[in-house]
Amino acid sequence: MEAPKIFWHAGWLYVCRQRKNMNKIIGKKEFANEVAGSATLSLVHFKTEWNGASQIVSMMYEDLAKSYGGVANFFTVDMETEKTLAKEFGVSEIPAILFFRNGEVIDHAKGLIPKNALISKIEIALTSTKS
Repeated sequence: MEAPKIFWHAGWLYVCRQRKNMNKIIGKKEFANEVAGSATLSLVHFKTEWNGASQIVSMMYEDLAKSYGGVANFFTVDMETEKTLAKEFGVSEIPAILFFRNGEVIDHAKGLIPKNALISKIEIALTSTKS
């Protein structure tokens, strides 16, 4: 069994909980196939493993993927390995979650955003998708 990751952020010590990875880690090729061509709402989380804020948002993102998995797609992009994809969408601040529909960004959330705010953004995006 692998030891849990521990990291510091803003003076606090965090222990990453084990996650089931409800979202798929993608690169540029998968992005073109699964996000750009999809009419389904797709959330793409841009993150790095070394960033404490990214780890905190990752835990919320996993919970949201479980809750909304049937009506929205959830993906993760590692900015260390996919710098060109992040640059293409102007992602310079991490963590960042971009909301896509038909390959176009329809909303975004950057930095440490509260879970309730993410839920609200998802609900608004899902409502506008059905219109």
